[in-house]
Amino acid sequence: MKKFDKTTTWVPLIIAVTFIGGLWVGKDLLNNANTRESEKKLSTILGLIDSEYVEEVDIDSIVEETIPQLLEKLDPHSTYIPESDLRAVNDELDGSFSGIGISFMLNNDSITVIEVLSGGPSEKVGLLAGDRIVTINDSVVASQGISNEDVMTMLRGEKGTKVKLGIKRSSAKKLLTYEIIRGDIPVTSIDASYIIAPGIGYIKVNKFGRTTYSEFLTSLTRLRNEGAAKYIIDLRGNGGGFLDMAILMTNEFLPARSPIVFTKSRTGREDTHAFSDGTGSFQDNEVAVLIDEYSASASEILAGALQDNDRGLILGRRSFGKGLVQRQVTLPDSSALRLTIAKYYTPSGRCIQKQYTPGKSETYGNEIVERFNHGEAFNADSIKLNTELEYSTLHGRKVYGGGGIMPDIFIPNDTSGITGYYLNVANAGLLHKFSFEYCDQNRDRLSKCKDTAELLAMLPSDEIILDSFVRYAGKNGIPARWYYINLSQGLIINHLKAFIARDILGSQSFYHIYNRRDKSVLSAIENLQSGKAAFPIE
Repeated sequence: MKKFDKTTTWVPLIIAVTFIGGLWVGKDLLNNANTRESEKKLSTILGLIDSEYVEEVDIDSIVEETIPQLLEKLDPHSTYIPESDLRAVNDELDGSFSGIGISFMLNNDSITVIEVLSGGPSEKVGLLAGDRIVTINDSVVASQGISNEDVMTMLRGEKGTKVKLGIKRSSAKKLLTYEIIRGDIPVTSIDASYIIAPGIGYIKVNKFGRTTYSEFLTSLTRLRNEGAAKYIIDLRGNGGGFLDMAILMTNEFLPARSPIVFTKSRTGREDTHAFSDGTGSFQDNEVAVLIDEYSASASEILAGALQDNDRGLILGRRSFGKGLVQRQVTLPDSSALRLTIAKYYTPSGRCIQKQYTPGKSETYGNEIVERFNHGEAFNADSIKLNTELEYSTLHGRKVYGGGGIMPDIFIPNDTSGITGYYLNVANAGLLHKFSFEYCDQNRDRLSKCKDTAELLAMLPSDEIILDSFVRYAGKNGIPARWYYINLSQGLIINHLKAFIARDILGSQSFYHIYNRRDKSVLSAIENLQSGKAAFPIE
């Protein structure tokens, strides 16, 4: 059994400039690489093909196709990013991009504005939720079979450039024209932060981007000012991002000299150790962390550090199991390589990277499906812990390496209310579409609501909402099956209300309603209220 090395010398908090599942633009290592015989051989072959092959070939395209095949021989997280994809990939974590500041959805080949971001370029010129985008720069886009990616490409652009939109609005007979100057649009990491129960704040973190720590700290501080003394951090579905963001966020909860994470590389050049520096403002607040099988890398660092330090209660299901660190290197043609350079370890010494076989990326990707097939999502007894990789937390609790963070409290996947009828309407997107159309027809009335309480009070009864939805689904090819509808009615109604709240009040309001039936959230509230997240956890 392995324990903390309590003799470890303290060093200030290390802001690691690497990335795990996210992004770090590293120094160009290519110029310093030693030329080997294999590299000369590859260069010679490409040169011969270019100069001597019987037919003319595009060497660049051969290289583009070969690089991914080469990386497949490594681990599943070493990847190649073509220049054409790099900007979109980087934007997701960089904290902002240039655009017009709207959220939209494609519905029956119609581009509909769902949300106009406050303070953004579109709000300044008067775009409204519910507007239909008919033309972009005088080109008709409605009913043209356009994709989400096509729309984003046309709406995004360099800061200061203009885009012209033709807008159809229900209150206007003629097409409205707006000329919008693109500006910086923040990419937020916090989907929701609000008081979910007396004295308890809830924060939903969707990624670990460049601005995540500042957003997170702002949310923590605001919730404390609103009366929160305990916190729920929801990392479900969070695939990771910047390592330094996870370190900074964890630092808020730990006393000085507490280990957070360390990395080990083959050469030792990338070895790092991160410790808390004692400046955290929430060292005495109880915290519960929600994880699931899609919580990876940076999410696992935060959860693992709090668990190993007996500083927070981890609830949910076993996390993804990504313990590999990547560096992003920009190549001469502005494409990029994300190469695994190290493994990271939690404070107790766990490397939580799950097993993989080089060249078997498909098997690696299907591992989550296998968990469901084996019953792990529904029964904690189905989880096979590697007892050979047993470690101990700060106060002696057993934890295990070899494949993700195992929660302190297992919460099975909630299947209550899920029937064939529910799956059919959900997979067809009818829950979203019905909610939007209801909002569209009642927007003038509902837009006067200031919060979810007012909105819910203005909605019809549950029976009327359900009946209206069933008729709508029937018109869209899914006939009523009332036995299954009755089994699913609570789930359906809750989703419809959550989507309506999102469309009228913004994304955060979705969680205000959705979380009322979320068993993981309810369990976190119960455990915080009963003091089971008090420290140290025994």
